[in-house]
Amino acid sequence: MFTQSFPKGLPIGDSWVDTHETAPVIFPFDGSVICDAPVGSVDNAKSALENGLRIRKEVENLSSYARKELLARTCAALVARTSEFENLLVLETGKPLRDCKVEVARTILTLETAAGEVSRLHGETVPLDLLPSGAGMTGFWVRKPIGVVVGITGFNYPLLLASHKIAPAIAAGCPVIIKPAPQTPLSTLWLIHLMREICLTLDIPQAIVQLVTGDAHVGAELVSDPRIGAVSFTGSAGIGHAISKLAAPRKTLLELGSNSALIVDESANIDAAASAAVRGSYYASGQACISVQRVIVLESVADAFISALKKHMATVVVGDPREEATHISALINEASTSRVSDWISEAVSAGAVVAYGGSVKNRAFSPTVIVEPPSGTMVWDEEIFGPVMCIRRVADIDAAFSLVNDSRYGLQASIFTSSLANTFAALNTLEVGGVVVNEVPGFRSDSMPYGGVKDSGIGREGPRFAAEEFTVTRMAIIRPEIKE
Repeated sequence: MFTQSFPKGLPIGDSWVDTHETAPVIFPFDGSVICDAPVGSVDNAKSALENGLRIRKEVENLSSYARKELLARTCAALVARTSEFENLLVLETGKPLRDCKVEVARTILTLETAAGEVSRLHGETVPLDLLPSGAGMTGFWVRKPIGVVVGITGFNYPLLLASHKIAPAIAAGCPVIIKPAPQTPLSTLWLIHLMREICLTLDIPQAIVQLVTGDAHVGAELVSDPRIGAVSFTGSAGIGHAISKLAAPRKTLLELGSNSALIVDESANIDAAASAAVRGSYYASGQACISVQRVIVLESVADAFISALKKHMATVVVGDPREEATHISALINEASTSRVSDWISEAVSAGAVVAYGGSVKNRAFSPTVIVEPPSGTMVWDEEIFGPVMCIRRVADIDAAFSLVNDSRYGLQASIFTSSLANTFAALNTLEVGGVVVNEVPGFRSDSMPYGGVKDSGIGREGPRFAAEEFTVTRMAIIRPEIKE
């Protein structure tokens, strides 16, 4: 079922270190054990930190050629093993194969784009003579690596999320330590093994990229060390807030949760909007931070939208994630499944109606639609991370905008419309990091700036933008001639 393609233990320093403890990695679909994965300790975290700090200057002084080649060759190595990575992701995440194919393709793009960004990290000249005291002076700034980067990733897109930490850190000239989610370490371990093998051919220290698994104590050790340069975290808002406090005053980039909204106005292509709502709610079994969770429909088109929705709901396939046709499979674990069930029950108790689905069979949720859940219920207010769509009607577009913004989250939102006025009103009014027009809020190109506002986080991902986050400007202020 699974043949390990990388060494045992953890990639720390310039070797692989055995751990005293292992834990099973479970295939969520049937509960079978894929393999036993290494479980790291606080001592492993300390060792990784020391090794990253030890080579910090060496990595900072790597040539642009070396950093670009490392990323480009890693990209090529992943391309050569695309199907193997896809199948491994299915096993460790339980995510449908179609979504794992997308994840690997996006990881390849992220590595490729980051390689190109190496040549674009540069500074600018500054006119210092805007003040009389600066007459005759020369000024320019350059970008310098921020130092050791600690990246912590979620379980839902383990390979892609790791690449968004690793690739821009290397592009910027920073050693990076990755802590993957305990449920899904395997694809990241394999990626790092490939990178470290390539490092040997380029005379780059293998400790440029390390990985440590383990519990919250391990994570706290990594993010609280005052000698690191930055922390980049993808996960829940609560954990992100805790990491931010532990890391302060070092830079933290936080890509946190959301309860993304899709607006349907009176000018929308209703069938396209219904199709997008289904596609955007149930990909990755709903375990995506920008999946469609809240659908807000203008009253004048609500009946037509719900009618169209029923047609598209019938096309959603629930089943084995290894099958090409499957859209929804088991959530990452039983605790997640129980939580989603509890949230649905709470919404029903508050007056909401389950119009479609809501049941669990063979570990998997059926695609679920909840109508008119009130504000104050978990399914509406919080990030459900399951295949659940909530629908509410509103009187007009202003009410729709207000309802989107009435949330502690603000990652991405979308609007289906043919109105140019409503398009720009959405862009100017919605309190989110990205406004998507006539497409799902889950649309993300990995080259674009990506991140949220409010409790959805701070900072921006995307290789260009993350690489800049992983550098600091250093100003040069030069008076060529000393005046008497």
